[in-house]
Amino acid sequence: MQDDLFSDALPKPPVGDVAAQASTPKPTPEAEAPARRKRSGVVAPIAADEALKALATALPARLRLGTSSWTYPGWKGLVWEGEHSDAQLSKQGLAVYAQHPLMRTVSIDRSFYRPLTASQFERYASQVPDDFRFVVKAPSVVTDALVRSEDGRGRQPNPAFLSPELARSEFVEPALQGLGHKLGALVFQLSPLPLAQLDRMPLLLERLRTMLLALPALAPMAPDGVIAVEVRDPEWLTPDFAAVLREACATYCLGLHAKMPPLQAQLPMLRALWPGPLVCRWNLNPVHGPYGYEDAERLYEPYDRLHHPDLETRAALAAVIAGITGRGQNALVTISNHAEGSAPLTVRGVAEEVVKLGAR
Repeated sequence: MQDDLFSDALPKPPVGDVAAQASTPKPTPEAEAPARRKRSGVVAPIAADEALKALATALPARLRLGTSSWTYPGWKGLVWEGEHSDAQLSKQGLAVYAQHPLMRTVSIDRSFYRPLTASQFERYASQVPDDFRFVVKAPSVVTDALVRSEDGRGRQPNPAFLSPELARSEFVEPALQGLGHKLGALVFQLSPLPLAQLDRMPLLLERLRTMLLALPALAPMAPDGVIAVEVRDPEWLTPDFAAVLREACATYCLGLHAKMPPLQAQLPMLRALWPGPLVCRWNLNPVHGPYGYEDAERLYEPYDRLHHPDLETRAALAAVIAGITGRGQNALVTISNHAEGSAPLTVRGVAEEVVKLGAR
């Protein structure tokens, strides 16, 4: 059954993406002239058309799709109407985002840079429907092996790396208290390791095991909640890593990132942990290389259209989603703007692929 569920014989991607290939009309002189944009004081949702509503209805009930954060003014016409600032969307955008028919989860990424309090998590939870679930990144103070300078360069070893005490007090307990049953996945995204540490993988695995086993159970307050570990070094992808996750009742976060092997090469981790839920974060298109985040950001802003549709990854991800949800497991999938250029459009593309598989 496992080979059937995660078969390497994934469906072939379509020949092209009509929306992405559509030519951009030449702007008229009036359009080229600078214009003052009016910003509304209230963020309003888009009026979803019947096709979008039908697409959302056709998706598996156990699938929750969403994006990484939500404070992007360029999503005008995709998620909300009108012109809005980042600050305005930070305050009002989440409640509007959660009204989009396809958006049933979101990744809170700001928690990676600074731990959030229970009251901050509670404010997020109060803005979304009862069936909405959050994916939350653990603070870098716990998940980064190095203490870094402002330019991101590692300066020295981080003594708090994989600290059970900090993981519990600065992350799991506040998130659990604030989000309650709306907690979907708590993701420990382990940053790229220095070579000296990669050569000591058995010690790292024991350290990870100690931390995971020290975390409180999520089930009493968050029945759908799961602890997930995402990595940025392929050296982690071993049977010993899977054994640590299994012992701690944690799961592997499928990380679609240029630093990692393609989706198909990561499937053995999911097979080793089956049965279990899917947690996936699609972060960066491989065309930019393993260190191309800033290049993608410069090219893709304001994130209002697709630049590099990755049809092969869409098809492969849809096959995994369909296989897992079809066997009664939950799936949480969040997508970054840096995956293809516009996260809401990629979400719709993945949703369409999932529905196509269901219709076969």
